[in-house]
Formats: sequence, structure tokens, C-alpha cells
Amino acid sequence: MRAITKSVTSTASKVVDAEPVNREVYIHVIGNNIVYLGNSAITTAAGFPTEKNGVPLLITIPINETLWARTVSATEDIRILLPDGA
Repeated sequence: MRAITKSVTSTASKVVDAEPVNREVYIHVIGNNIVYLGNSAITTAAGFPTEKNGVPLLITIPINETLWARTVSATEDIRILLPDGA
């Protein structure tokens, strides 16, 4: 496993690249703002909201899918734990 940090803003940004395998990843929002997860067309109205400063979220990313994130207005750091090679 390897850990990376990404800064997320109010503009959708890719936080996990596509890979030819299913992957289980952990997402942890460091601060007190909600980070919304989804595809490249993510909105705050339709994205999957994370808990503010909550426990890490385990998600499965399907084969050849990417994960995108955004906030409402602030910049937020997230930590992502990925399998090696992902």
C-alpha cells in the first residue's frame, strides 16, 4: 500500500487514475470541509459527500474508472491509501 495527499478545490480534480484492475482505496479528509466524490462531471449537488474530519472511507474503484473530488468553496487536503502499483 502507498499513501498520497491531494489538494481538492471547488473545481473537479482527478484524485485516483484509472487502472485495469478493481482497487479498494481509503479516503480520509484531513480538515473540516465536505469533499464530494464522483466522476469528472461531479457537482456538490450530485456528488457523494464525505464526513467532515471523519474516519477514513473505504471505496472500491472499478476497472478503468477514475475518482474525482471537489469542495463547495474551500481547499481541502485528502489522504488516499492505494494498493501498490495503483
